[in-house]
Amino acid sequence: MTKDQLTYLVFGIVLVLALVFDLGLLSKKGRKVTIRQALYQTFFWVALALGFFVFMWSEKGERLALEYLSGYLMEWSLSIDNIFVFILIFSSFGVKEKHYGRVLLIGILMAILFRVIFITVGVALVEEFGWILYIFGAFLVYTGYRMFTTSESEEFDPHESKIYRFMKRFLPLVPHDGEGRYLIREDGKPVYTTLFVVVIMLAAIDLVFALDSIPAVMGISRDKLVIYT
Repeated sequence: MTKDQLTYLVFGIVLVLALVFDLGLLSKKGRKVTIRQALYQTFFWVALALGFFVFMWSEKGERLALEYLSGYLMEWSLSIDNIFVFILIFSSFGVKEKHYGRVLLIGILMAILFRVIFITVGVALVEEFGWILYIFGAFLVYTGYRMFTTSESEEFDPHESKIYRFMKRFLPLVPHDGEGRYLIREDGKPVYTTLFVVVIMLAAIDLVFALDSIPAVMGISRDKLVIYT
């Protein structure tokens, strides 16, 4: 087994175990997340990230380890945008606080899967057509410009988003959370609750943010291992 394969294997195993731990113990269904628990969960994930930085340093050397750490800190700073949009979505659809952890985790799991696909396609395109990086850079400049010039009247409204309108058009939706369920039956027919809508929106919105974050990390490192991890 090569060093790269070993690193991917270690990263994958630790990530899966951490998600199982988070899903099974820290984000139990129907339990409200306190500030203290949120801090513990944050420290847990940051500690894992820093532990992987140490592993990268020992296995791949100083340069790639520092590129990984730089990319991690940059992605963490960009995730602040996600938090505000997620809060807006929760508020707009009236998600109860006790469902936050589980809904977020499922949405993030979906986003991880889609991001792997995005990254794979992006890396392949850059390897084949290096000039695409200039397009990525122009897109980052454009999104930065839009961020500073968007007026209050143009603020994101979850109920007016294309994602929600698409679901509303093609899926039978109900305006409640089904007591914490995603799919229920009403009048003998399956219908989707607001929690299902929120999970799909979280995953979709995260993909939109990926259009910024993936090119940004490619500006820090061109190494596949750093970009994926």
